[in-house]
Amino acid sequence: MKIRRRAWSLAVCAFLALASSINEAAAQDLEPRAYSASPIGTHFVAVGWARSTGDVLVDSAAPVQDITATTNLATIGGGTTFDFFGRTAILLAAFPYAWATASGQVGEETRSVSRSGLGDPRIKFSVNFIGGRALKRSEFALAERPTIVGASLAMAPPLGQYDPTKLVNLGANRWAFRPEVGISHAIRKWTIDGYAGVWLFTTNNEYYTGNSVRTQDPIYAFQGHASYTFKPRLWAAFDATWYSGGAAIVNGNDSGDLQRNSRIGATLSLPLTVRQSIKTSVTKGATTRVGADFTTLSVAWQVSWFD
Repeated sequence: MKIRRRAWSLAVCAFLALASSINEAAAQDLEPRAYSASPIGTHFVAVGWARSTGDVLVDSAAPVQDITATTNLATIGGGTTFDFFGRTAILLAAFPYAWATASGQVGEETRSVSRSGLGDPRIKFSVNFIGGRALKRSEFALAERPTIVGASLAMAPPLGQYDPTKLVNLGANRWAFRPEVGISHAIRKWTIDGYAGVWLFTTNNEYYTGNSVRTQDPIYAFQGHASYTFKPRLWAAFDATWYSGGAAIVNGNDSGDLQRNSRIGATLSLPLTVRQSIKTSVTKGATTRVGADFTTLSVAWQVSWFD
């Protein structure tokens, strides 16, 4: 029974990490209009909630089968646009709190686990290099919307809840970085976006039970979005992403959890007042080789203002 419990814990560790949108599943992000034009001196704060439910796909020989999980994520964050050597730059930060539960079949027994607490925060800095000239609000209103090419660096510092004596944690206890390049092109009321990035991970030297070393291969991710603007701040988008990599290695042993998955979704942005808006989105797995095959529903309320 002790061996079976250990096997169950190992499996739970793998898929709860995938279920967290700020750790291994960060490659599942779908962000339409991430590099679109904005006037400098724009500031905003946002409060969001996301719920992910679904199955976790594992090898048929794994000791745990029929794995299902649910993750709720509450996030507060904000950002600002500013002049960076004559180009438009954006600095964003988000701080999540997660509730996660999972269950699976170990032989003839059903077992479950749950966690709640702070996850690793996310910080992102991006600059529009081509077509991203820094403009004040009055100048921006009269400017054309050219093709934009930008780059960004996102990072997740190890500040989330972590206990090396537990296999299941909401924090990753290591840094994660994502350099990315993106292009945004406007065609009348349509905006077409494409991004390519890679998640890079440092080593967790205090993996379970505090004496193990866990490394992770890079995750390569590609996104595509097509959005239509009905009127200012009212737009809808179709979203898609494909990502591959991320196999974990513990004490030199490959876990065999290479990801090669894709997701699709849709996003709707609705203006409420001059300064307030609501953005909702739904995404689901299109193809899943290994890992979380989740459907995710999210909603965020945003308040923005200008200098």
